Amino acid sequence: MQFFGGLETSPSPAAPTSAGNNGNMLYIFNRNGICLLYREWNRPLKTLSSREDHKLMFGLLFSLKSLTAKMDPTSLEKGNLGVPQLPGQGCSFHSFRTNTYKLSFMESPSGIKIILVTHPRTGDLRDSLRYIYNLFVEYVVKNPVYSPGSPIQCEPFNASVDQYVRGLG
Repeated sequence: MQFFGGLETSPSPAAPTSAGNNGNMLYIFNRNGICLLYREWNRPLKTLSSREDHKLMFGLLFSLKSLTAKMDPTSLEKGNLGVPQLPGQGCSFHSFRTNTYKLSFMESPSGIKIILVTHPRTGDLRDSLRYIYNLFVEYVVKNPVYSPGSPIQCEPFNASVDQYVRGLG
């Protein structure tokens, strides 16, 4: 990718493998922007602290949700850009792709946000995000010792998510 006529290029990621292992990062946020879970598998370059990374990702989602809702061609009411939208309100986005990654996003009716960053040639992941959300409900929400809003420490959930994301192909 060229930047303003310069010769700098971004390295292309390795092609996705048939054996999977195309997942790079997974974020799960609650409706208040608290990162409940962060997992990474293939992230060779770490440029930010985890706290800054989480804030940047949540801010990106907030901005994209707001922008897509305000640009909705079917809505007569165009509120102010930056005003939070309720889950399911207005137009929404599911993913975007760059030359080095694809970001897929799902938000539940309760405000849980699941973000999966994968190889740019990975296909539609909406079903995969719903599957991860179902794992979240089964292992975390229904867990009587889990305190809502706290980081997810449930090993069966973490192991299931790891196994599932590594198998994406």
